[in-house]
Amino acid sequence: MSTKPQTVVEKLETGIPGFDSISNGGLPKGRTTLVAGTAGSAKTVFAIQFLAKGITDADEGGVFVTFEETPEDIRRNMLSFGWDIQSWENDGKWAFVDVSPHPDDMAAVIGEFDLGALLARIENAVGKVNAKRVSMDSLGAIFGKFQDQAIVRNELLRIAMALKKMEVTAVMTAERIVEYGEIGRHGIEEFVADNVIVFRNVLEHEKRRRTMEILKFRGTDHQKGEFPFSIMPRQGIMAQPLSAARLDQKSSKVRITSGSLELDKMCGGGFFRDSIVLISGATGAGKTLMATEFVAGTPAEDRCLLFAYEESHDQLIRNAEGWGFDFIKMEDEGRLKIVCEYPEVVGLEEHLIRTKEAIEEFKPNRIAIDSLSALERGSTAKSFREFVLGLTSYIKRQEIVGLFTSVTPSLMGGPSITEAHISTITDSIILLRYVELFGEISRGIAVLKMRGSAHDKEIRQFSIDATGMHIGKPFRNITGILTGNPVYVTPGETDRVGEMFTEEQ
Repeated sequence: MSTKPQTVVEKLETGIPGFDSISNGGLPKGRTTLVAGTAGSAKTVFAIQFLAKGITDADEGGVFVTFEETPEDIRRNMLSFGWDIQSWENDGKWAFVDVSPHPDDMAAVIGEFDLGALLARIENAVGKVNAKRVSMDSLGAIFGKFQDQAIVRNELLRIAMALKKMEVTAVMTAERIVEYGEIGRHGIEEFVADNVIVFRNVLEHEKRRRTMEILKFRGTDHQKGEFPFSIMPRQGIMAQPLSAARLDQKSSKVRITSGSLELDKMCGGGFFRDSIVLISGATGAGKTLMATEFVAGTPAEDRCLLFAYEESHDQLIRNAEGWGFDFIKMEDEGRLKIVCEYPEVVGLEEHLIRTKEAIEEFKPNRIAIDSLSALERGSTAKSFREFVLGLTSYIKRQEIVGLFTSVTPSLMGGPSITEAHISTITDSIILLRYVELFGEISRGIAVLKMRGSAHDKEIRQFSIDATGMHIGKPFRNITGILTGNPVYVTPGETDRVGEMFTEEQ
């Protein structure tokens, strides 16, 4: 008995940034995909961007079937994304099938809805522009004309079969009532469609966070789970899936200066060119000063990009001048760019996109972020970790050294000396600590870790004056600095502690 050879489901690249990675190649070609979501979840943007990318990236014609907004409204609204639909219509690349409600139709008595006539109009438009992609927005407007769910199911199957015969890849949008629950209003849409994508617009910590999830792709694989995305002006939907990150970055042995000769010595000769360095310390311990020295230490042939989320541009310039550094001159020479913004202005997903865009535009050799703690405010632990992972992965692939600052929750130290969700990602950690001794406050600095390099294991004293940071001698005969409980011991007691440590080993 002969059997037909099985074929792998071919996928059509959508061109939507990040989505093709989540879907492992795009939408199943020649099939219809249901995109369901609540109001404001970006269903319509996805449907239109799918067609727009087909035209701009693959020279494929598209047909947009609109049941709600008029073509005039859609043309006007989509100009904010840089999509000139009118010009595509003039070039024979885009066609509308307008089924949107009109005032004159409202007064008329509407009889049984004629789906056959609609499909004929779609087929005519597909042939007119030689379309390979079709979007329908949205199904609720059609199914609202039918009372029986059995009819809705049959008509949905009829639409999918008709589109398949036209040999197009199609997207149909559908409204949801809740973020988590039934996929469509009628409760049957997801069981009829071959492919289902769910868009969500969830309120978290007084902010909206959009995510997309591929619920099912029949006959082919895809990434599992929810993935955050943003809607960007002049670009549309942009997803930032961690699944796109790969641990295949190159490793450099080239060293660069931290901006401090004493710190370079503690780090075994400076930072590696493609490393991520975390400066962790309490408020006022000197983190911003270290970031300033790092920026000021940029060689004449290199560029530095500074992201500041707690101080304005003028404040940074003033503070740098107070320590003897001329940031204005560096900006005039094109060696420095400062980006200042309140963290609460946009979500972390959009911050990540903006950061990447700034890096691509300025092409720096080093970047500094002051501080990660500011970005963490108002975000969930999961979204913050996704942000840090996405950013560090991108920076390392560009072979850029990155310096991040982070505030520790306690003033003098404690059992958790660094934030676990950050420290495991970074290559080097430098701790700044206040040390209380005999009624006086001193400062201590230690290199906690430095991957791939020997480094100073001692906790050293440092001071800050008008010329910057000065690292001095190690603390002697003192224990418990990192835990926030420094204790002075006599030399004899120090020897005894060493003996006890040796015995335990």
